[in-house]
Amino acid sequence: MLIYCIIFSIIMYFSGLISFTMKRKHLLLMLLSLEFIILSLFFNLYFYLSFFFFEYFFSMVFLTMSVCEGALGLSILVSLIRTHGNDYYNTFNVLW
Repeated sequence: MLIYCIIFSIIMYFSGLISFTMKRKHLLLMLLSLEFIILSLFFNLYFYLSFFFFEYFFSMVFLTMSVCEGALGLSILVSLIRTHGNDYYNTFNVLW
């Protein structure tokens, strides 16, 4: 049972990486694929901690940090859409 969950978590992680590399046009899709990667890492951490009978406090800290990261990414997305009018990644001229 545990090996199926680990394989499922690995498949989730790599599908998130593939969607992150394939959907580089829109910033929203990139942020959603990053959140999917974080979710798969949380899933993997949960099964790792349950396998060794550890406490789940560290997973709650990880979940809190990932929620803060998601809120920060969403606020940056809203700010960029207000200034540029779209979320196309190639139209942002942030570095120049």
